[in-house]
Amino acid sequence: QVQLVESGGGLVQAGGSLRLSCVASGRTFSTYGMGWFRQAPGKEREFVAAISRNSLTYYADSVKGRFTISRGNAKNTLYLQMNSLKPEDTAVYYCAAETTGWPARGPEPYDYWGQGTQVTVSS
Repeated sequence: QVQLVESGGGLVQAGGSLRLSCVASGRTFSTYGMGWFRQAPGKEREFVAAISRNSLTYYADSVKGRFTISRGNAKNTLYLQMNSLKPEDTAVYYCAAETTGWPARGPEPYDYWGQGTQVTVSS
């Protein structure tokens, strides 16, 4: 069983930045594919970014060029650096882990999820 704990959310003005972190329990973090998803009120959970076990990265078009996903395997930590934030980025952000090492853009293949962290961007 893997536990994921997100942190770093908060309230920020449009144009600002936040860095989210997700700490994973266990000793096999480096073998997992990891992803960030978000869910705004009344909307479905949507893909934000993902990183494979060998650090290939994937982004949703809506965040490409503004967000950067990275991982620190020595600290069992996944990061999401968010710059140039927009009000439409407001959502609960979730990290997720899947055990093949090759993350998907859809939520179904992910085996473990964190509890989420709220990001609110004011205009």
